[in-house]
Amino acid sequence: MRLKDKVALITGAASGIGRESALLFAKEGAKIVVVDLNDMGGQETVTLVEAMGGQAVYVHANVSLAADCEEMIRAAEQRFGQLNILFNNAGIMLSGDDDAVATSEGVWDLTLAVNLKGVFLGCKYGIPALRRAGGGSIINTASFVALLGAATPQIAYTASKGGVLALSRELAIVHARENIRVNALCPGPLRTDLLMNFLNTEEKRQRRLVHIPMGRFGEASEMAKAALFLASDDSSYLTGSEFVVDGGITAAYVTPQ
Repeated sequence: MRLKDKVALITGAASGIGRESALLFAKEGAKIVVVDLNDMGGQETVTLVEAMGGQAVYVHANVSLAADCEEMIRAAEQRFGQLNILFNNAGIMLSGDDDAVATSEGVWDLTLAVNLKGVFLGCKYGIPALRRAGGGSIINTASFVALLGAATPQIAYTASKGGVLALSRELAIVHARENIRVNALCPGPLRTDLLMNFLNTEEKRQRRLVHIPMGRFGEASEMAKAALFLASDDSSYLTGSEFVVDGGITAAYVTPQ
């Protein structure tokens, strides 16, 4: 098992990439700290992990709040004795997120608070725990839109994910000699509730699909497999990367510098 005797904390684990990663990480031997605001969904994820014979605990936390992030790390160490993998995955995509003119300040502030500040706070309190464990892996969920922008305007989301990339690069450099690896997972468009609720018409979905060389939306389970690679020792020489799993979009549209 690739994560035997490891403890993994996953934010946004009540659904989507977070839930699929919790299940896959548990299958590979990790003990799971399930973090979310959705108590019902979070407890369901714990139940699913336990049904597989794994160990998991649920922690209610708003990742945009320092006290909640500090508590989720404390809970991980108290319950399982250590923290080896920190997957800052929680994120939002609001319906009012549009271009710069149409997007309200409130939508901007909330999106940046969860998607970017939440990653910062997870790292702020999680890195000392990884140090105590002798090192580990941090995975921050960014997005392909941080690399090339979105055809359907979502300015706050795109900016927040660009910030995640920059934050991840700097953390990777700062902590490289501490046996702490930091990588940004950049998913392409996924068939998850988060994106499907945003692309809420067939016209919007087709506008996104036309740019994907593979011609389909990705699945949360496919992102979980990528996250497993970043979490495991299989990626032991990988840090500071933009790990892009996007069905070929960036290969088609990004010009090498």
